[in-house]
Amino acid sequence: MALSRIASSSSPSNLLKPVSLVLSLRRRSVCTSTTTEQPLTIETSVPFTAHNCDAPPRAVDTSAEELASFFRDMALMRRMEIAADSLYKAKLIRGFCHLYDGQEAVAVGMEAAVTRRDCVITAYRDHCTFLARGGTLKEVFAELMGRVDGCSKGKGGSMHFYRKEGGFFGGHGIVGAQVPLGCGLAFAQKYCKDENVTFALYGDGAANQGQLFEALNISALWDLPAILVCENNHYGMGTAEWRAAKNPAYYKRGDYAPGLKVDGMDVLAVKQACKFAKEFALKNGPIILEMDTYRYHGHSMSDPGSTYRTRDEISGVRQERDPIERVRKLLLNHEIATEKELKDIEKEVRKEVDEAIAKAKESQMPKSSDLFTNVYVKGFGVEAFGADRKEVRATLP
Repeated sequence: MALSRIASSSSPSNLLKPVSLVLSLRRRSVCTSTTTEQPLTIETSVPFTAHNCDAPPRAVDTSAEELASFFRDMALMRRMEIAADSLYKAKLIRGFCHLYDGQEAVAVGMEAAVTRRDCVITAYRDHCTFLARGGTLKEVFAELMGRVDGCSKGKGGSMHFYRKEGGFFGGHGIVGAQVPLGCGLAFAQKYCKDENVTFALYGDGAANQGQLFEALNISALWDLPAILVCENNHYGMGTAEWRAAKNPAYYKRGDYAPGLKVDGMDVLAVKQACKFAKEFALKNGPIILEMDTYRYHGHSMSDPGSTYRTRDEISGVRQERDPIERVRKLLLNHEIATEKELKDIEKEVRKEVDEAIAKAKESQMPKSSDLFTNVYVKGFGVEAFGADRKEVRATLP
């Protein structure tokens, strides 16, 4: 990334505060060239590529504190997903489990550009998005292990995280089905005139779904504040994008809808693009963001991720584009933090994750009677009958 310092307004910090690092930075700010309050402008790694719209500027306003928070947030997400891998292999997590390591910059950068009144909805690779929207590590691990203290009371599992109070309307297991729901959220926002937007995330594997184009069409007709975000990690399960899509330039696939291609491994580029998209969608209607990103794990825990791509390809991305390492270099180059301070943050993160896992393990499994809850609206006296509909088997709450 090209680096420069100018006097400009600093951006709001992200959800998870790297408290120890920020306090340390403030203690030694007198003797360093960059303080936590001094604004910075940093240029994105590559230019944005636009379709039917003007591209936002590459110069992104940020601050030392925001960069420090980006580092910690992404390090926490990375450690959380690696721990989930271990728990799955220990058979403490069952069923489907799709990990997000490598793609952390999308969740963190997006959160830096929006508010909790904006809505986010995504597919089943949802752990880090939930965390960015204000969820806790304990809720994550409890849900993954099917415990009652999970964000969906242990009944949703890896693919069905949810946090309405944080504007997060879930992970969804049906490929592409979250996009029409996201456009419905955008319709509600426009109907209520609350000047917020919805980010509907989907992968390149879902980009050919017919329902996506149907939802985009009506969103464009009604100028809904919907932002469709294609997290293009280049493999739909085990199929490379070029084998599944005649036109893999997903930011152009909206035709009449504007689009923007973004380096999804650059957290500042994601922040800039999402800020631009929110302002655009509120005035003009839907826009597509294609986040050029990469997942280090396979599609899910049942996929080793090495049969359709080489290990050299994976290690090459780690060395050249890793989102955490990019921010680490910024912090060091700007003398915002030392190597020791960053390693201390990573140690804190590891400890925080381990403690959350321990607490989640103490949580109880749901009762068998909980199978009948959260199915129907309470108070309607719904009855369950036998096959002949003559015998009442149960009255559901």
